[in-house]
Amino acid sequence: MTKAPIRELTRDVPVVHECDICVIGGSCTGLFAAVRAARLGARVALIEKQNCFGGMATAGLVYLWHSLCDTAGELQIIGGLTSEVIERLSGRDAVTRSEKPNVFFRLNTEELKIELDELVDEHGVTPFLHTFYCAPVMEGDHIDAVIVENKSGRQAIRAAQFIDATGDADLALDLGLPSHEPEACQPPTTCAKLYGMQSMGDFDWQAAIREHGEEFGLEADWGWGGPVPGMPELAFRADSHVFGLDTACGDDLTRAEMEGRRKVRAMLDVIREYGPKGSSVHLAALAATIGVRETRRVCGSYRVTGDDVLSGRRFDDAIANGSYPVDTHHADGAGITFRYLDGTQRVVPERGQPPITGRWRDPIANDPTFYQVPFRSLLQERVPNLMLAGRMLDADKTAFSAVRVMVNTNQTGEAAGVAAWLALNGSIPVQQVDPAHLRETLAVGGSVII
Repeated sequence: MTKAPIRELTRDVPVVHECDICVIGGSCTGLFAAVRAARLGARVALIEKQNCFGGMATAGLVYLWHSLCDTAGELQIIGGLTSEVIERLSGRDAVTRSEKPNVFFRLNTEELKIELDELVDEHGVTPFLHTFYCAPVMEGDHIDAVIVENKSGRQAIRAAQFIDATGDADLALDLGLPSHEPEACQPPTTCAKLYGMQSMGDFDWQAAIREHGEEFGLEADWGWGGPVPGMPELAFRADSHVFGLDTACGDDLTRAEMEGRRKVRAMLDVIREYGPKGSSVHLAALAATIGVRETRRVCGSYRVTGDDVLSGRRFDDAIANGSYPVDTHHADGAGITFRYLDGTQRVVPERGQPPITGRWRDPIANDPTFYQVPFRSLLQERVPNLMLAGRMLDADKTAFSAVRVMVNTNQTGEAAGVAAWLALNGSIPVQQVDPAHLRETLAVGGSVII
């Protein structure tokens, strides 16, 4: 039987804060937007539903940031706050740099939480942790305020400019902005930290899971991981996907969180049952939130295509550069496909199985060494005081599978923060921000603009 809906009583909502720019979503993308705007003189509020800033890099435990250089390793293509945070963490022995087979940085996610807190405090950003965005308040076609809820109840935050950095485009969709999502999203992963992996010696635990996983409710899958900086006995692992659920749906997100945790335990059960006697592997930490890779994306003024990425197309309004390959996690079961800018391809079919190598295109004289993200892909066309940031940018399936990683979305946050300030300072809609002025301001602030 269908239950009758409950009508909420009309009530006054107190305005607890007024500012120039309000950022909804405190991942590194959102926090970097807030900091860049604050450095230009804006009064900024930052809303985050978790107990810490950093999103997937902290609450999600995803501790890897990819190369800041092009694929040749000769040109730095990423700077700004990504580079700055790596330097800050280096001073605390909280980051390691790997050179082979690719350049990347492993971060101590717990130290990163504190470093991001310090960035917020240093720049006078007003933080709202444990705070959920609920709804927009409109005045004509402008956003006047957003309604939030936290331990102090239902409140409103009023601002002149807003930045949606929620990942799932929560504010944008509440405003009725057109969006799109792939038929089959890349599945999410629950990350964990495991203690004592070294105690297994040469035991092939991945082969054991491949052979015996079905006994513990594990299907064929693929994952990755490595040591935590400064603590070689502690390993980060991202070894299983949760298939067939839409994490932008409340019910599915609940099921995904529980299933992801179950799979981590099931893997440990396989190791305990079939691993060497005397080994001792323990669960040290579980991510506070499942690692969501892909949901819906807002329709922008331009949709980045796979050809744009894989051909290294240059854009006059580029605000981000990347060299991470197209990395598509299979939605229908085990496997991941990598497409590289040099035309090669690698498909990993299942954990412990050799990759299948080949080419996605014939060799050419000069391979691109990086790609770009245009400002237009973050620019919605309806609301004059709303900027977008992060993985809700407009991109097709192939392009998204490259630009979605954190070193790339971090840059979109910085661009959104600067663009919001330029709109505020010029009393213009965000759609009228001059891309050349935006790029110049980003460069002055430390971003690599090419």
